[in-house]
Amino acid sequence: MSDVRRTDAVLLLVALVWGSSYLSAQTATSALPVLLVLFARYALSALACLGLVAVRRGPRRWTRDELRAGLPLGLTQAAVLVVETYGVAHTSAANAGLIISLTIVLTPLLDRRRGGLPPSFFAAASVCVLAVGLLMSGNGFHAPRSGDLLMLAAALVRAIHVSLVGRLTAGRAVRPLHLTTVQTLVGTALFLPTAVGGLPTLARAGTATWTQLLYLALFCSVFAFLAQTWAVQRTSASRASLLLGTEPVWAAAVGIALGGEHLTALTALGAALIVAGTYWGQSVERARRTAAPRRIDVRPDGPHEEDIRCATTTPTSV
Repeated sequence: MSDVRRTDAVLLLVALVWGSSYLSAQTATSALPVLLVLFARYALSALACLGLVAVRRGPRRWTRDELRAGLPLGLTQAAVLVVETYGVAHTSAANAGLIISLTIVLTPLLDRRRGGLPPSFFAAASVCVLAVGLLMSGNGFHAPRSGDLLMLAAALVRAIHVSLVGRLTAGRAVRPLHLTTVQTLVGTALFLPTAVGGLPTLARAGTATWTQLLYLALFCSVFAFLAQTWAVQRTSASRASLLLGTEPVWAAAVGIALGGEHLTALTALGAALIVAGTYWGQSVERARRTAAPRRIDVRPDGPHEEDIRCATTTPTSV
């Protein structure tokens, strides 16, 4: 396998893992309370990140910039995951993955550092809005489900978080792994008080539930971060963005194939439109950005959810 194909395969694997995180989170929250799931995921991710920091070469101490960025970003990341996880617990995994992809078009609207957006971007955003309406319609137009509304809120909160990542890390020497570790430690500390009473329940959780928790923490967070960081260093930003942007497609495919979910004609049309709209909006924003004077930014984002992504891609996973 050539280096290009190997890199593409790794990026597609990352997109698949992130897409599958919605069904895993839904399965875990059906067995345990949402906040307990979040505590376990954060704690396991933090332990893995600390282990990686300990064994990697180079300075291990955190810089002042990493702490200054990691502490507030840990708070906003936790807010994202709370809303996302409650949302996916009350809607289908396919809908969750598709609706959260709105982050791709919401983030540039909030990031005013690069000036105004062309009309074509707003046309793409309008396609996404229509798509969300179709996804929420299910078998016919009706009041949207609470889970769908929560995923909409999660997309907005995540867009705010991503914009904040750019502001807090621009022009600063921030190591992605160290920043991620700070965020996971903040999340662990935040959810620990609510999880203390549920620790016996967590300890008694079955093998299937622990498998989901470990998958969310180690694969959807730590592995995906490392694999994505490795891959984007070996390919173009546009190619990485295109391949990672298949995440909502994988979310829908996993939900249907493994979760027993079904797409009606309306929701299938909505799925197609939201993928098309987000790709369109992403390509418009990328073209505008590459036409501007080039600037080097370190723009990590923390997991589902916890995950560090390249500057040209927007995180959408739980």
